[in-house]
Amino acid sequence: MRLHKFYSFSILILLLAVSFWQGCTKINDSTTLGNGLIPPVDNISTFETVLSTETDNFLLPDSSRVLSTDLMALGYINQDDAFGQLRADGYFSILPPNTMIYPFYQKDSLVAVDSVILSLSYQGVYGDTNSTSRLRVFEISQQAGFTDTVLYRYDHPDFTVRPLELGSKTFTLKRLKDTVTVIRRRDTTKLVNVLRIPLDNSFGVRLTNYDTSATANGGYRSDSIFKKLFRGFAVKTDQIGNGLTYINPTDANTKLIVYYRVRKNGSLDTTFTEFFHSKTTQANLVKRTPGGEWATYLTNNQTRDDKIFIASTPGSYATINIPGLDTLSNVIVHKAELILTPLPTPQQSSFVFPQRLLLDRVNTRGDTALTFDLDMGIRDNYGSFAYDNGRFGGNLLGDSTYRFDITRYVQKIVTNDSSNFKLRVYAPGRTNLFSPLYKYWGAVYVNDLVAYGRAVFAGGNYLNPSKRLRLRIIYSKP
Repeated sequence: MRLHKFYSFSILILLLAVSFWQGCTKINDSTTLGNGLIPPVDNISTFETVLSTETDNFLLPDSSRVLSTDLMALGYINQDDAFGQLRADGYFSILPPNTMIYPFYQKDSLVAVDSVILSLSYQGVYGDTNSTSRLRVFEISQQAGFTDTVLYRYDHPDFTVRPLELGSKTFTLKRLKDTVTVIRRRDTTKLVNVLRIPLDNSFGVRLTNYDTSATANGGYRSDSIFKKLFRGFAVKTDQIGNGLTYINPTDANTKLIVYYRVRKNGSLDTTFTEFFHSKTTQANLVKRTPGGEWATYLTNNQTRDDKIFIASTPGSYATINIPGLDTLSNVIVHKAELILTPLPTPQQSSFVFPQRLLLDRVNTRGDTALTFDLDMGIRDNYGSFAYDNGRFGGNLLGDSTYRFDITRYVQKIVTNDSSNFKLRVYAPGRTNLFSPLYKYWGAVYVNDLVAYGRAVFAGGNYLNPSKRLRLRIIYSKP
């Protein structure tokens, strides 16, 4: 009798363990964000529901400003069939190695300028790597208003340049990682990750004619005088190609190199002088021209789009309404995750998905974007906000979805401690958000590269319910 009771009790324990394991498996199979704290869905005490969304497409009025440490995008995207065209030009200044020192040995010993090279530090590409790009270098006009005391927006109007082209370079994007061999008389140097643009020798001669005097030609007397004589470079792209090149203006490999000959101790010597980025201000003017399906959806006058189009900054955003949250009863929310599923596009191998998405919420007036303080793990970072994207979400997951954990936000809605806000999803480089926790505005850093990545997602009205943008909730009754 005792043995029978022991076996019955053991079987009961085994059945409970199997049931618990199956329940946990159900959670973990359907959400990457599941964890051991979420009880199994048994439809007795714990339930699962999916709320529909309403989605709409918009252009992003991005006010981001280019910092001196930002990587710079250069190039032209001509044939993105889903999103249209994009052009990226760069502007930056250089400075001589020292002030009050003539940088070309001795002026009366200078024999000739052999060549002038603008070297750009290559950091990566985006787009069709088999395509060809052409960059042209000009001098920024003194009347252009380009100054080193201003942070320029990506959508700033083009700066005026002097009409004479200083030099150009045509190249294939995939060859930028190749080793470059530079032969200078008896010296051979191998370089990697650089784009070298030859400039006209007359520009180098012009630099050798500056001096350290207190005259109008005293460019090496001070940095401010040098900038009055030479405002900086404009690197502009031709309308060919189908990709972007990323350079680092502040890297040591970004520099102007003037190769020249001087007479030393009665013999000729070949040498060079380098001018580097001023590390104060640069401008990266990136302009999108919507085309393809994106342009159609922007102008369709619909408020419930079945697809949403997210182009990385400067680009687009989509709004998300979840009406079902207004009628959700007072429950215990164990998990609430917003699920976005990318749809395939013909050129996806070239134009990859964004590195990371961001979700915020917009107040009823539509003039303030708010953080999800509790869900994001938002923290003050000396005037900007840092957050835990591994916890909050926004990264592309192994199941080819992007997900956001907004459990605490949803819990506060169902307990009437928060409003059901309109949500906004986009792929910024950095953006300014208001934190209700800290009660001030701060910058939130999301992606490192401007204009890198775009994706088409299934919207709230998409034909296939399993791919629709939706909110999945696991909850218990109190």
